Amino acid sequence: MITTVISFIFFTALAGGLTWWITRRDEKDSSDGFFLGGRSLTFPIIAGSLLLTNLSTEQMVGLNGAAFEHGLSVMAWEVNAVVALVLMAIYFLPKFLQTGITTVPQFLELRYDRRTQTIANTIFLFAYALILIPLILYTGAKGLINMMDLATLTGIENETVLLRLTCILIGVMGLLYSRFGGLRSLAVLDTINGIGLLVGGIMIAWFALNAMGDGEGVSAGWEKLKTNHPERMDSTGAEGTDTSVPFSTLFTGVALLNLFYWCTNQQIIQRTFGASSLAEGQKGVLLTGGLKLLGPLYLVLPGLVAFHLYASEGVKPDDAYGTLVSRLLPSHLTGFFSAVMVGAILSSFNAALNSTSALFSIGLYKHAINPSGTEQQTVKAAKTFVVAIAIAAMAGAPLLAAQKTIFTYLQDMNAIYFVPIFSVVLVGLLNRRVPAKAASVAMIAGIILISLGAFVPAIKGGIKDLGIHNFHYMGIVFAILVGYLLIMAKVAPRAEAWKIETRNTIDMTPWAGAKWVSIILVILVISIYVSFNQ
Repeated sequence: MITTVISFIFFTALAGGLTWWITRRDEKDSSDGFFLGGRSLTFPIIAGSLLLTNLSTEQMVGLNGAAFEHGLSVMAWEVNAVVALVLMAIYFLPKFLQTGITTVPQFLELRYDRRTQTIANTIFLFAYALILIPLILYTGAKGLINMMDLATLTGIENETVLLRLTCILIGVMGLLYSRFGGLRSLAVLDTINGIGLLVGGIMIAWFALNAMGDGEGVSAGWEKLKTNHPERMDSTGAEGTDTSVPFSTLFTGVALLNLFYWCTNQQIIQRTFGASSLAEGQKGVLLTGGLKLLGPLYLVLPGLVAFHLYASEGVKPDDAYGTLVSRLLPSHLTGFFSAVMVGAILSSFNAALNSTSALFSIGLYKHAINPSGTEQQTVKAAKTFVVAIAIAAMAGAPLLAAQKTIFTYLQDMNAIYFVPIFSVVLVGLLNRRVPAKAASVAMIAGIILISLGAFVPAIKGGIKDLGIHNFHYMGIVFAILVGYLLIMAKVAPRAEAWKIETRNTIDMTPWAGAKWVSIILVILVISIYVSFNQ
């Protein structure tokens, strides 16, 4: 236990110290400096930051928990993300960088009007404050409690008390990082922890397969997994089986959630807005796509093995990954991996706080509260606001313990605002005559429609009785919103077609290899599905 604690403290201090040394002279008092790293991010930093912002404990704990519950088909959240990243690099990123925006609502203001921006900004703020940030704290606490056996280490036997205290600990650590560092500090810390996460995640997979093979080696463990649980090794999630992502949903709700997440989600794409050039941004996004292809190895495989090893013990899905790590890793490696996981937790927590502060300060403070405020006042307001949000998240995170599988809960909640906002952004780019009023109506109507399908028992039951998967329902709502927007573009179009104005001073020359790398990545996605199709 002492070895675990020492290795945990050592790696955490090492990552923090390196980050401080690399970014100690960075300018953090302006909006560009604090929110976009001075638009100086290169592709390794962008890729490392994107990867680790995504790979927090809602992925490590949540997705492995989903694999524990449903099998290999949940790899869709990793593998299909590659297609979304390709579209981000080739289509969305050039347009976003050209406008010089800091937030997605800013883009909506440029494309539509101030009201559209305000609605989107409010939606993002509520979603991050009530869904995303508490969920990051909760899954982080669950993972850390199991990995480091904090109940034994602290002597606190009450699970609720231990969960609350761990949420507070992580929240305070993350708040300090976010409060005193800008985006580049967070991005550098992400990259350092990202290396450790990849090494540690693959190491966990190796130990898991070795345990599955009863010490006879990794290949023996893999063969035993396929032999003992063939029904759980189908990449397509055949219709009618116990799976959260049947194959047909990859083209409806799953595709939409991935597209929003990687192409229009402020928390994620804010990293790309800080790119030093379009080419660097494209390289960073596509490198992230390549790294995501490794995702099933450490985000799904351990959950499959944990099912074989611990399902009979009554281990809950969201406890599976932490249990696997604590039982299979030597104590010194447990401390190292726990430190990496804390880094991943802090990364996503910091990214959410930084994005939330950007949305608040640029979207509300500068527009409504203090339009004449200086750069320093704006950044100060942002830092004050994140303190309030973090404290609220620390209080609300433990309430998520009632959910059976946190990853499924996350996707259901995300859909409420993912689908409406993505429809407005996408159609706004593709059709330059869609009027501003239609965009505002579409966002509000979309939230209402998806919420009705998620929370009203009669409607939710009716959808299920018709044999419509909830991800297909998301696709139906998306089609309705797109149809409405296109009709309004014909019936009541803008007086003048919208034109993208160049507001950024960075080099906008595309990367010459972007298209070829994109083609290779899509081919690899198809190959993975074909290889694991039962």
